[in-house]
Amino acid sequence: MFSYFDHLECSACSQTYESTTLINLCSCGAPILARYRLNEVAAAVDPKQLTGQSLWRYHAVLPVQSPERIVTLGEGMTPLLPVNRLGGKLGLKRLYIKDEGVNPTGSFKARGIALAISRAVELGVTEVGIPSAGNAGGAAAAYAARAGIPAHVVMPKDVPEAFVLECQINGADVELIDGLITDAGRRVAEGRDAHGWFDLSTLKEPYRVEGKKTMGYELAEQFGWELPDVIIYPTGGGTGLIGMWKAFDEMEKMGWIGSARPRMVTVQAEGCAPIVRAFERGDARAEPWENAATIAAGLRVPSAVGDALMLQALRQSHGNAVAVSDAAIVDGVQRIGESEGLFVCPETGGALAGLQKLIEQGWINPDERVVIFNTGSGLKYLDVMRRAMA
Repeated sequence: MFSYFDHLECSACSQTYESTTLINLCSCGAPILARYRLNEVAAAVDPKQLTGQSLWRYHAVLPVQSPERIVTLGEGMTPLLPVNRLGGKLGLKRLYIKDEGVNPTGSFKARGIALAISRAVELGVTEVGIPSAGNAGGAAAAYAARAGIPAHVVMPKDVPEAFVLECQINGADVELIDGLITDAGRRVAEGRDAHGWFDLSTLKEPYRVEGKKTMGYELAEQFGWELPDVIIYPTGGGTGLIGMWKAFDEMEKMGWIGSARPRMVTVQAEGCAPIVRAFERGDARAEPWENAATIAAGLRVPSAVGDALMLQALRQSHGNAVAVSDAAIVDGVQRIGESEGLFVCPETGGALAGLQKLIEQGWINPDERVVIFNTGSGLKYLDVMRRAMA
């Protein structure tokens, strides 16, 4: 069987929906998650015999029902790089960077959008809309073009120029607005209601998180079906963090890994840190962040739909949440480049700065296996980095 996708389930109230339901949020307003017949996958699939060179090697636990419906540009199976020189400077013996910047469209967003577009088309969607701070819009434009359907991308007008050009070159209708990604989300909702666009907003449909969870599957596979001790993750909308936590649970239920979990760490910018603030206060939900501002466009998310799920993952994993300055973000990008030859995005520079804080606090042991996620290529941020380093 190609997929063991069984049904949809609300992450808050546990209401269930048929797998063929075309849906955004649950009627209670919470994100909806895909569920699988994991006992059947465990009986049918040997994880050591997986084939293929993309994330679609995990098709048994992905929602697309037919291989003919896959919309792909070759996403996934990104390198897990030991960064010994950088680790040595930090006093860590086993530091790795999972380099999502080599994905199609240059970021981890390719994973989620590949699944969202594939499943949307399979369910009969003919037009999509998405709010974006950059990389998600670029991915949506590319995969919609690949699928042969129109895409509408709404972005804050101050996003890096590369993202706007990427969307336009891939044929998307691009609208630049005054405001933040939350304002762009309201504009997409208007297009959904007026023109029938299917809304691909972060966690407002069930399938982007399914693509992002494959980062967790890959990480386990690349470590010989073990997990690292700590994952450092730059967090805006948080789909990747939520997806990986979901993946770890699925893999344990199938017997692919044991019960040990990494401590999950959210890193945000000091100018937009709603999850960090909620974590430190002990809150179950994150209040919207006023006057959000940071050079890391992907971290400028003042209100995340998946806030409760992120905070649950952080606390269940005995993890942490750290906010860093824009100056530390720029310094982090340069330190990674100088040490390892990787031109990472500003969000990843922030992840390194957050890791440095945790090391200084004694929260991370020098012998622990630590993974930083580079969520995208720094090449899309040339104008941002040029200004920041001037």
